Amino acid sequence: MDKLKSVLSGEEARRDDRTILETVNDASTLGWGTRLKGFVACFVVGAACTVLGVCLLFIPKIGITLFIVFYTFGNICTLGSTMFLMGPMKQLKRMCDKTRALATTIMLTCLVLTLCAAFWWKNFGLALLFVILQVLSFTWYSLSYIPCVRDAILKLVSISMR
Repeated sequence: MDKLKSVLSGEEARRDDRTILETVNDASTLGWGTRLKGFVACFVVGAACTVLGVCLLFIPKIGITLFIVFYTFGNICTLGSTMFLMGPMKQLKRMCDKTRALATTIMLTCLVLTLCAAFWWKNFGLALLFVILQVLSFTWYSLSYIPCVRDAILKLVSISMR
């Protein structure tokens, strides 16, 4: 009966005009409490994985591999946690914003290259370099959400280089 009402009222035609992303976004709307719980849970898992990765770094032979996996997974979880607060579409749009596009690209590239260096190329020195770049790019990306902070840091660096 609801289907018949929507067809007769013209709502069905309006629903067909929506894109796939709009349909997915509408289907995945969460209440504010659920979003907050999801954010906290995902953030805590990410932080725990990062700390666990650092602790596992000191295990002989396999420590560096475990560190890379847990640290990278922790960064992915931490980044994903913010999607609960804003929603996936808004988060992706903000990640691709002109002020964050370069930091986002470098951050995601470093995440992938860290895992490639550890498992495919088996070059742990390169993997550690990519972990350092992950830290720097994730920090620069995070600072882009605080107004004027990146400009202040750039000005501070330029003053200290004189």
